[in-house]
Amino acid sequence: MDAIQALFSRRSIRKYTSDAVAATAVREILEAAMSAPSAGNQQPWHFVVITQKNLLDRIPEFHPHALMCREAQLAILVCGDPSLEKHAGYWVQDCAAATENLLVAVHAQGLGGVWVGVYPREERVVGFRKLLNIPEQVIPFAVIPIGHPAEQKPLRSDRYNEARIHKNTW
Repeated sequence: MDAIQALFSRRSIRKYTSDAVAATAVREILEAAMSAPSAGNQQPWHFVVITQKNLLDRIPEFHPHALMCREAQLAILVCGDPSLEKHAGYWVQDCAAATENLLVAVHAQGLGGVWVGVYPREERVVGFRKLLNIPEQVIPFAVIPIGHPAEQKPLRSDRYNEARIHKNTW
């Protein structure tokens, strides 16, 4: 699958089969996430790979939009660590880039995933910190439930909107 095809055909998948996800696939997904651009190449991210069923099942207790974690074979929590920043305040953009790379890599592996926002919702940040023993200086940014898709979505939705394009000035 080429890059453009992957970008246009990736969809948010919220239903998963019970088939296991290969460790090699998870490794490649994480490598892709860590290949994202970051301000000054600061790479202020950490990733928590969650595979224990009891942990996946508890996520919806504090995150109302993460019910699909109960079906997923794993989830990856993308976290930002402002103490690793060279350029203050850019950790959010860096983690967003890593999250998008992660999602495209999930799709390229034939897997399904969905971006479930955590930051800046304090109750979600605190919930993940407590559940996974995350240090206080590390900020949970987004959680991506991952598994083999148990649903199919249209291959491409046309989101191109000429009205949102401005040339040279507004």
